[in-house]
Order: sequence, then C-alpha cells, then structure tokens
Amino acid sequence: MRGSDDTGTVLPRRAARRPDELPPARSFPPSLAGNPALPYPAIGQALAELRVQIPGVHGCVLGGVDGLMITHNLQTDVDPNDLAALAATTYGLGRQVGLRLGQGDFQQSTVRNANGYLSVYAVSTQALLAVVGEDTINVARLHLHAPSVAERLAALLDGVTPISPR
Repeated sequence: MRGSDDTGTVLPRRAARRPDELPPARSFPPSLAGNPALPYPAIGQALAELRVQIPGVHGCVLGGVDGLMITHNLQTDVDPNDLAALAATTYGLGRQVGLRLGQGDFQQSTVRNANGYLSVYAVSTQALLAVVGEDTINVARLHLHAPSVAERLAALLDGVTPISPR
C-alpha cells in the first residue's frame, strides 16, 4: 500500500512487522520507590560522593526504571520526581537503541544542553542513577566515577525485597 503527498508523488510505506518479528514484551519488576527496607543512609552517602568528587554536579536522583523516584540529593529547584521520570524515559530510548542495533543492555546515556548535562546510568534491572551537572562539569571524570557509584548502589539494592503493589 502506498500513499501520496500533495504533489502526487507516490511515497513508500513501511510494511508492518509480523508478531513473530517483534521483540518479546518485557515486564517491569516491582517498584523500589517508597520501600522502607532500603538502606537510605548508605544510598545517600553514595549519591553525596559524586557531588563531592565531581565539581559542577548539582545532585543525583536514584529512580526506578518505572520512572518513580526512590531518593535524591538535588541542590537545585528541579523536581526530583520529574528527573526520575526523565531518567526512565532516557533509559527506555537507550534500551530500544540497544535492542534495534543488537548492542546489548542499556549502560549509560548523556544529554548535553546549552547550560548543563544529564547523565543516566544503569544501576540494576530496577534502578537508574541520574546525575545533573552544569555546563562546566568534567564529563570524562563523571563517566569515570559514576559507574563505580552505580555498582555500589546495585550492591545496596541487591537482596532488598520489593514491596508488592497494592
């Protein structure tokens, strides 16, 4: 089936994929947001480490892949709930890129804007680390330190029993 534009030029149509060509649906694990069993002091210490080690970091958000905020240490007027949702959106896009290009699981994504950066790192199958920084941040240094912080966060989250949805 083909359509045409205003000039009458015939435009090609992309054929629909058969159901057996689509990647399998992925179910998300239960959310960690609001879980009282999480070691919040240790998580807060790990998040604070990035702010101390990397000049220009405005703060971090630990959020779920579902877009819900777990905790944060933001020192700006940015809503941490919005940032958790943006991190999950970034994760979703990166995950699709990895799937479509056969490059594997999401690891990290950085968005550079005129006045700053947002970097999102995979922590676990359930959590993401989002780091907000100003435009003068040393991104290479951030990429050097953030993965080890994400690994420590993963270890802190490992074994925490998710609360069941209501």
